[in-house]
Amino acid sequence: MKRITDFPEKVKHIENTFITMRDGCKLAARIWMPESADEQPVPAVLEYLPYRKRDGTRNRDDQVQTYFAGHGYAGVRVDMRGSGDSEGILEDEYLELEQRDCLDVLEWLEKQPWCTGDVGMIGISWGGFNGLQVAALRPPQLKTIITVCSTDDRYADDVHYMGGCLLGDNLSWASTMFAYNSCPPDPEIVGDKWRQMWLDRLEHSGLWLKKWLHHQHRDAYWKHGSICEDFSTVQIPVLAASGWADGYTNSVFRLVENLQGPVKGLVGPWSHKYPHEGKPGPAIGFLQECVKWWDKWLKGKDNDIMEGPALIAWMQDSVPPFTKYEYRPGRWVGEDTWPSDNVKYRDYKIAPHALTESGEPEVKPFPIQSPLTVGLFAGKWCSYHAGPDLPHDQRQEDGGALVFETEALDEQVEIFGAPVADLVLTSDKPVAMVACRLSDVAPDGKTTRITYGILNLTHRESHEKPEKLLPGQKYRVQVQLNDIAQIFPAGHKIRLSISSSYWPLAWPSPEPAMLNIYSGESEFKLPTRKRRDIDQKIHFDRPEAGPPTNKEVIEGEHHVWNVIRNLATDESVLEVVKDLGKFRIKDIDTEMGCSTYEWYRNQNDDYNSAQGETLWERSFKRGDWDAGTITKTRLSCDERFFYVHAQLDAYEGPNRVFSKDWNEKIPRRLV
Repeated sequence: MKRITDFPEKVKHIENTFITMRDGCKLAARIWMPESADEQPVPAVLEYLPYRKRDGTRNRDDQVQTYFAGHGYAGVRVDMRGSGDSEGILEDEYLELEQRDCLDVLEWLEKQPWCTGDVGMIGISWGGFNGLQVAALRPPQLKTIITVCSTDDRYADDVHYMGGCLLGDNLSWASTMFAYNSCPPDPEIVGDKWRQMWLDRLEHSGLWLKKWLHHQHRDAYWKHGSICEDFSTVQIPVLAASGWADGYTNSVFRLVENLQGPVKGLVGPWSHKYPHEGKPGPAIGFLQECVKWWDKWLKGKDNDIMEGPALIAWMQDSVPPFTKYEYRPGRWVGEDTWPSDNVKYRDYKIAPHALTESGEPEVKPFPIQSPLTVGLFAGKWCSYHAGPDLPHDQRQEDGGALVFETEALDEQVEIFGAPVADLVLTSDKPVAMVACRLSDVAPDGKTTRITYGILNLTHRESHEKPEKLLPGQKYRVQVQLNDIAQIFPAGHKIRLSISSSYWPLAWPSPEPAMLNIYSGESEFKLPTRKRRDIDQKIHFDRPEAGPPTNKEVIEGEHHVWNVIRNLATDESVLEVVKDLGKFRIKDIDTEMGCSTYEWYRNQNDDYNSAQGETLWERSFKRGDWDAGTITKTRLSCDERFFYVHAQLDAYEGPNRVFSKDWNEKIPRRLV
């Protein structure tokens, strides 16, 4: 990363200012702008998040917003209502109130003497979501957005549910926000009222996991904020980016396909990170691309940002399986439109233990009732930190799955898009799921998962109105795997693996189900791509950013990803530790600590034993200010109910100042 300190514009910085909402609530903002902006107003670039501008995203904000300000924009970072140093309570994600507040922020920006009144929004994850959602409301100040690692579909393609299956990351994400919502505002910003603001948050933010579990189907709750309900609502230019290791890749393809205004899509090999910080590499000069985007759509400059393919992606070369990569070899490829005429589906018939393009395979049922341990090597639904949360060698997983694979390839196969498993199957239970994995099998047998898809079979026709299976009846279902760009070299094999569970990536069905997959009637479709001359012309500059925050490490980071199999008790545990250690932010003289622990357990093949448990510890210290929280969440189940137990404890120094417990029982609805 090249650190830039000499910008075209000299930058001034406002540590905090308050923006008053229409109901009187004040949101805290941090601002960077050119020194000349008071005399020569500039467009604003807004990032609107609940992740604490003062300390949580400070390092990233310093690098990104200083860069934008140095190139002639006002970078504005706002804490949402009830987060960071803003007043109010944050009660859930993507609420109508959150969007209304953003409209008020846009109106405030338009009135500032240093702003031209033209605004762009940028954001990763939550900030990418609300950029799309606010764009759909068409405020006059908002001229364009850059959305990174986000989704247009809050039910079918987010952290909560996938294919109608409850994701393990639903618990993980709920626990993340449980911890964030427990954090206090900074007394240096809000004054003596910080303690009362903190206690109000602790009491009223609520248990979001309970809310999400009450909405197990695609209902109005999830449709709100899902712009896929009507893509035509977004008319302004959109730059959408994600990475193959991220959980939000598919939305880039849908946005390029469905948005009616100017749109560009970008997918690298990255995890859940901005592309200038992209891991696995190669990272790119994303902030340079952003400035060119802002120049085009906020200043009307004539540049080349819209030239070239509408969709650009990193075509990944074959690599051995591992949970962490510093770099993924490959090359950039591009398509002028999506779907592309350059991508054609190649149909493989599912034959006994094989994928074949010739002949008429025997129609034959292949039974599978997978052990609950299939999924321990799956990694996270979304790689948040580029490892060690990526999938490991799939050979142990394949021992509990049906495996269908090609012969060794005579020539290289290049795919780009979403593979589809078109399956004819039966189930002996009314509620069941199926997981399909596409893998690259090297000549030495090492097996790298390329992409996957899962489907709650009661959702085979609809996520809104699922229907039970009739045991023994044949159904044809389609399982769409996540979009991917991948090369299978000559001499390798293409493998499709099918299992009836995928825990803990997805929550198991209420009881074990025996599936029968019918060869001869089932197919697997691969989106194959031809090389194009235009690929050779795609190029990005080296990554640049502004100077990072001045930090001092007190205790180093510690990351663990353990698979524990106790053969004496037949218990399996996936243990995940993300300990960020302790550090001091010198600019604000604040010492912080953050550690996270997750455990996912099951006993033998007892589906009622599936359990996820999380623990977060957070701390803030400066002089006499010494605040910390401990949050715990446990999700378990039986055939009929989910059970949630949560604990929240807050401390000033050694003294506990707040404590609250939750015990909830939520009916399962075909999940």
